[in-house]
Amino acid sequence: MFVAMSLIPNYINQVFFKSLFSLLIGKDQLRFYETIDWSQSSAGFHQTDFNYPLYYSSQNFHGILGGYLNPVAAITYDFVTALASPPHEAWTRQQLISNILGQPQTVLDLGCGTGSTTLLLKQAFRGAVVTGLDLSPYMLVLANYKAQQQQLNIRWLHGLSEDTGFETATIDLVTASFLLHETPPEIAQLILQECFRLVKPGGQLILLDGNQKRLSHLQWLIKIFQEPYSKLYAAGNLDVWMKTAGFEQVQTKPVGWLNQITQGIKPNNFASCRETT
Repeated sequence: MFVAMSLIPNYINQVFFKSLFSLLIGKDQLRFYETIDWSQSSAGFHQTDFNYPLYYSSQNFHGILGGYLNPVAAITYDFVTALASPPHEAWTRQQLISNILGQPQTVLDLGCGTGSTTLLLKQAFRGAVVTGLDLSPYMLVLANYKAQQQQLNIRWLHGLSEDTGFETATIDLVTASFLLHETPPEIAQLILQECFRLVKPGGQLILLDGNQKRLSHLQWLIKIFQEPYSKLYAAGNLDVWMKTAGFEQVQTKPVGWLNQITQGIKPNNFASCRETT
């Protein structure tokens, strides 16, 4: 199925492939895909002179040629994540929202993709400054479109989750949904270190991703979804990675059939401890 998706850009006007694409993603999204000028629209988000890391640019995520640097990845992303989030994607993402402590005023959603979780964050915390960051400008085009449809004011940024450029200790809440399984473990740990740097003392990090224990026994599923790094992710332990990055009160719990939520808190005394060392 995903291999067929990689062929669609060359054959989108042929009746068979157009019908198949319409069936997979819906007529409205197909119409959006056909009418948008992806090059012009994505240019509004793309950083000038930006060099994509090899771990990202060299992979065909979900079997799509060029991975997330192909607009087809953006238009099919919601369909793919729905398949990977049984029993229901919206419910699965809502579990992340349900685990948020307090009323964060600054929220950063890393690897935001098409903005599905970012939109929920803004809906839950209308007064907060909510930012979605992703490496794919095509994803951000669709995320921005969805935000405009819902009249939600969200800031969309193009960049690296492991090197955001944000000031240290300025974010109340950092989230990431379905991001770490799509990076090599060493990059995932750099992302967690960056999250620790960004979060204010007492701030929270919440991760929604594949259930590592279950995925380690479902190698056939990883092959079906054609995920280049999921096998390595499944062999790891997010609790250990989070604690290594400096987070405390780390806990992981299963969500739905295939996913998990991992969360942690940056110590309140981190700033004072750092000053006395």
